[in-house]
Amino acid sequence: MSLRYQISIRILLISLCIFFIGGIGGIWQARQSIAKEVDSSINLALQLIKMGIDNNPKYQLNGLPKLPNLEQTRHLTIQLKSAAGKIINLTHQANSNQKNDPTPRWFINLVLSKYPKAEYQIKTLDNKTLTLIIQANPMDEIAEVWQETRGFFSLLFSLVLLTFLSVHLVFNKSLQTIHTIIEHLKGIEKGNYQKKLAYFSTEEYNNIAIAINHMTDVLNHSQQQNHALTQHSLEIQEEERQHLSQELHDELGQSLTAIKVMAVAADHENADISQITRAIIEICDHLTTVVSSMMKQLHPLMLTELGLKATLEDLLYHWEIKSSPTLFSLQCDNGVDKITPTIIIHIFRIIQESLTNIIRHAKANHVIISLEIKTKPNKLYLIISDDGQGCDLNQMNGGFGLLSMEERVKLLDGDFELHSQINQGMKIIVSIPL
Repeated sequence: MSLRYQISIRILLISLCIFFIGGIGGIWQARQSIAKEVDSSINLALQLIKMGIDNNPKYQLNGLPKLPNLEQTRHLTIQLKSAAGKIINLTHQANSNQKNDPTPRWFINLVLSKYPKAEYQIKTLDNKTLTLIIQANPMDEIAEVWQETRGFFSLLFSLVLLTFLSVHLVFNKSLQTIHTIIEHLKGIEKGNYQKKLAYFSTEEYNNIAIAINHMTDVLNHSQQQNHALTQHSLEIQEEERQHLSQELHDELGQSLTAIKVMAVAADHENADISQITRAIIEICDHLTTVVSSMMKQLHPLMLTELGLKATLEDLLYHWEIKSSPTLFSLQCDNGVDKITPTIIIHIFRIIQESLTNIIRHAKANHVIISLEIKTKPNKLYLIISDDGQGCDLNQMNGGFGLLSMEERVKLLDGDFELHSQINQGMKIIVSIPL
């Protein structure tokens, strides 16, 4: 069931409850009002009769016929009963607007109740006894209450209908806004990050639009970074292939050609075998150095054979020789060699890239690398800090080095933090779950 129908049903149920509760309250109030009005009229009529008779015995002859003309006695039936049982009606028949607008029988049955009946003995001047009978005749009052109740329920129905229409108008506008947001999210799903959501007049929807637009900007920026990183990776891959091809051609190709030439020359009778042998040995030693360097660039065998700690010590040793007078310090737990090879190679590449950036840009005198394993939580913490010139992170445009390090950390479900201030060095903090 859609949200529209759910709200419509709830509004309908609430409206019915309002009508039901209002109807009960209206009927109860009508019964109370009619009872009070009838009781008041009976008491008033009795008081007038008693006062008239006590003050003037002739009142019974002159005043009683005028009593029904009083406004307050219109809800009463006043009769005189003689000793012989003859009934004389002193009241006129109710001539309210019931003929033009009859009160429904169901309403009369709901509000009608038992009303008191008053009898009063009157002595005439000729000592005859008459009985004055006063009974309730609330039909006029019921008609008036029916008019008021009908007006009340008409007003209540109008208010409920107006509320229902107002809620639906607001709800339709909300649904249109939600539809707009959903369509925009479908566009984001397809990679359309350029289109922005317009601002809405409703504050809550406007906050959602601002959040979605911000998310779109972040996704667009991340997509651009990923495209740039992919392009950079392809360029590096192509450069490495070109470099390997050049190395193989210049070093291996020429060296093999020279060995072949020397082997052919050694086949001659007057060839200096000893000199040719020494030359071949020198060429083979050179080839061994070249191949070892190429293999080290592709993947350090020491990392597989001796572990991460020994490889980092060797790496820092060579960097210290090449980058004197910069000093390098390593603080490493022995347990790092027991972590998975995937984490080891990524940690090594992150440290390798960090050292390259520090030597190129930081102008640092001291570099500290710390590798620590903590059991609670079970994580590997890598901290690389230097005392170089630092930078303002708000104005720094992340290069491909930092971007590649951050992507490596994300692949391991880790956290990457970068802290730096001008002339206060830089610190990289990496935490990776084990």
